[in-house]
Order: sequence, then C-alpha cells, then structure tokens
Amino acid sequence: MTDLAPPLAAFMTRIAGPGTLSGLGRLSGGANMESWAFDWAGEGYVLRRAPSAEFMADRPYGHPTEAALVKAAHAAGVKAPEVVGVLADGDGMGTGYVMKRVIAEVNPAKILASPPPSLVADLGRELARIHAIPAETIPAEIPHMDTAAALAELKARFLTYGGDRPAIALAIKWCEDHLPTPAPPVLVHADYRMGNIMVDADGLAVVLDWELAHRGDAHEDLAFGCMTVWRFGQLDKPAFGVGSLADYFSAYEAAGGAPVDRDRFRFWLVYRTLWWALGCLQMGQAWRSGADTTVERVVVGRRTAEQELDLIALLEEEAPEAERAGALPPPPAAATAPLGEPTNREIVQAVRDWIEGAIKPHAEGHAKFEAVVAMNALGIVMRDLDAGARAEDRALSQALMAGTTTLAEPGLLAKLRRAALDKCAVDSPKYAALAAARSRWGG
Repeated sequence: MTDLAPPLAAFMTRIAGPGTLSGLGRLSGGANMESWAFDWAGEGYVLRRAPSAEFMADRPYGHPTEAALVKAAHAAGVKAPEVVGVLADGDGMGTGYVMKRVIAEVNPAKILASPPPSLVADLGRELARIHAIPAETIPAEIPHMDTAAALAELKARFLTYGGDRPAIALAIKWCEDHLPTPAPPVLVHADYRMGNIMVDADGLAVVLDWELAHRGDAHEDLAFGCMTVWRFGQLDKPAFGVGSLADYFSAYEAAGGAPVDRDRFRFWLVYRTLWWALGCLQMGQAWRSGADTTVERVVVGRRTAEQELDLIALLEEEAPEAERAGALPPPPAAATAPLGEPTNREIVQAVRDWIEGAIKPHAEGHAKFEAVVAMNALGIVMRDLDAGARAEDRALSQALMAGTTTLAEPGLLAKLRRAALDKCAVDSPKYAALAAARSRWGG
C-alpha cells in the first residue's frame, strides 16, 4: 500500500477508535500539499499533510493553526471540512490534519460543463459567511495583510527574479498608483476559486484549501475567483466561469456581505493576477533552489505567460484609443526545418513520445498525473525551440515601473500585446484567453 498506512492506522485508532484502514490513495494534483483519501471503520476521510518541515518553512502559520481556523469556519456555519484530528510530532507523518471526506465534484471542467442553477448564488452567499466569521474565533496566528506592504514585497520579489518582464512591471506601477485605502478587516480565504470548491447536485458542497487565509480586504476574495485563469475557459461568465458579476455581487450582499466597490474589486483583480504571475515565477525558483524538484514546479513556472497576457488585457484600457486600435507587429519568423542529424527539438519529441506510449498507459493515480505533467514540460521545450519567443526586457520594465514610459507611448501597447501572444503560445497554447486575445487584437 504505502509506508504511510501503519502510522495513519495508529493515528485513527487513537482519535476515532478501533477500525480497519482501506482504500488509501493519494489524490491527483495538489500543488503544495499532499492529500490522501482513505476509509476507516466504514467512513471516508482525507489526510492533508506536508511530509516534512521544509514544506512549511516559509508559511506564516502551521497546520495546527490552519486546522483550528477550519474548525472555526465550520462552527460558524461555513461549508468548511469537518476536522477530526491534527497530527502531532510523534505520529511520524509530518504535519497535517484529518477531515471527513465529502463526496462531490471538484474538477472545474466537469462543474462548469453543467453547473447547478444555484451555484453563483451559493458562491456569493458562502463568501459572505466566511467574511462574517467572528473575529474572536479566528486563531491569533492568522496574520493581517497590509496591502501596501504586500505590494512592496511583490515588487521586491520581481526584482529578485530579474525585474525584466514588462507586463509585470506595468501591473506593479498601476497597483502603486491605484492603491486603495485600508478596508475594515475580515477573514479572507485568499484561494476562493474553482478548483478549491466541491459541488454536488444541490450546489456548493464544501470550501477547501484554507492555507493562505489571512485578515484583510473582503474584495480580495471577491475578485480572486473571477480572474481569467480560474474561469477555466468560460470567458463570457466573469464570476467564476459560472455567471455574471451582477448576480454574484447581489448574492454576496443579500447574504450580509458589505456593498461591493467596483473600483476596489478591479484593483484586486489586477493585484491577484500580478500575484499569481509572480507566484508562477516563484515555482521556478523553488525548483532551482532544490526545495521542490518535481516537474510540476517547472511547468507551473512557465504559466507566468498566461498572467502576463491577462494583465495586458486588464490594463490596456489605460492606453489612448488610437493605441488600442493599433495593428500588431508581425510575429517572429518560423525556424528552418533541419536536414541533418536530429535536432534538440527532435530528441525532446522522441522522449515525449516515449513517455506517452510506454510510461503513461501503465501509470496510475499521482504517477499518471506526473507523466502528463512531464509531457507538458517537453511540449513547452519543443515549442520554445521552434519559436524562440522571449518576454524579458529589463530596460523597458524599469522605465514602466518608474513611470517614465507609459501606455501612451506610440506602439508600446502593440509591442506588449505581440510579446504576450507569442510567449503564451509557447508556454500555454491551450489557454482559452489566448485565442480570445488573438481574435480581439488581430494576432
């Protein structure tokens, strides 16, 4: 089964009484933490854990605090998981906690293919409940987010990563210029989106993944699930890929949420898109440092291109109308086909085909997920070798952050659009917003 089974059985015996462990298996995905489903004494559970202390080193609080927060949310009537036990050092399984398993759908593609009629209203209502969790029940270790300080930290990280991506520099400057006044703090889930909720026939069933929660501006939560990347191709439905912003905001306010400020919402939509762009770059740094050497890290590291495309789409309205109507420069010329020895691209193609034909068909569970990720990684390399598209321009990035160059400069928006299209075509060719941007920009 796995070497996790004996200590997990001992833990469950201690917290739930005698039983038999069965059905233990790792759930697919999980960008940061491991999730293991299992049955004990006829009931379903999920173990959420980090296998070592290194996984938790940079986090503001640990799993005991996270578990306490989830318990507080559940007690407040939020559709949060029911935590039944928290791992201790002597349990020999790292850090984490066990919760009762909910049987519902989590896959965004399956949910969005036929969402329950109530889902937009459910999402607004549940977020209002999260924001209404009594402050005195929230663990003291849950930090408060100072927006100005957080933005400054994002900028510092960007400079550490090279400071050479113009779309990111443009967004940093825009956020600095549009920083909102502090808002009355509420508990912010901070990862409230498709992929972190489960849905059944009756609507929203449970809200997962509370590891990023903090005190802060409610509009951060309101905006996050409306980012393009978290709409999973449903570009005409700006609220979570499910419905309209008007219906979402109305449901939130009807459930007791404070009135939604559209300008503040827009700020957080840009900010969190910027945040995720840098989060993707950080994944590459985690791989480089040896902190996480999975293939998934380097692949997510290349998803920065998606967010750069989205940032240009969000901020292009700042440009003069003549610039928004301008034509794109031509794309780079295609690479010449080789005639002699196998090229780097062909060697990568051979390895990718081998994984697809010899490894993936025999893999199961998380191993199959990893095989698919490896194939995606090699696909990126092949396209990059063909196109040679780059996104770096340190001088332009510095000028944008300083405000000495703006979108009013003739031809700049067209240049940024072209670069975003070309880079996203290499790194994420199936990203739905790429096709929409090509149609809109003439690319």
